[in-house]
Amino acid sequence: MSFFHRRAYVIAVLLLMSFLAAAASSNKGKARGNDAPKPVTQPANYVIGADDMLAVNVWREPEISRNVLVRPDGNISLPLVGDLRANGRTPDQLRDEIKQRLLGYLSDPEVTVIVQEARSQKFNILGEVERPGSYPLGKSMTVLDAIALAGGFRDFAKTTKIFIVRVDADGSRVRIPFNYKEAIKAQKLNQNTELQPHDTVVVP
Repeated sequence: MSFFHRRAYVIAVLLLMSFLAAAASSNKGKARGNDAPKPVTQPANYVIGADDMLAVNVWREPEISRNVLVRPDGNISLPLVGDLRANGRTPDQLRDEIKQRLLGYLSDPEVTVIVQEARSQKFNILGEVERPGSYPLGKSMTVLDAIALAGGFRDFAKTTKIFIVRVDADGSRVRIPFNYKEAIKAQKLNQNTELQPHDTVVVP
């Protein structure tokens, strides 16, 4: 192989390697983009709770904009804003509070608050099921859905004596009985109680 042929060969190999490296980098970036968590679209009346992940964006203020976790005490912290209560508020109510606090520093700030991950919306299921534990509460989830999600009953489950423990707004606890055998009858499906956040289903 002549010098010129070798030179052309080396240049071709280098160009091919550069092309492959650029393609790999592009595909990697696309994969990261596809894997990035997407904001969860929540209804307007969604009530924020502890452990929810919020995306707070202040237009043209990247130093303030960030994802924040609602702490166990129900508060979040933001630059210039400080600590403020998020628990028990809707995203719009929290947005208005952040905007009000920023008025002392910014002129007419534009603020958005999105629930990135609704971690507070959970229920518990305990007792004679295959996989007891805490689960995300899906939309319109019932006790039958919860039992199925937990893998069904164990052999000695008392399916007629199930109950739900629910915490009311005033902090009091209510016990709601649930009879599995009655609920699965076609004419008594209305007894399939719909779950609320923080309900605990107990299967004796």
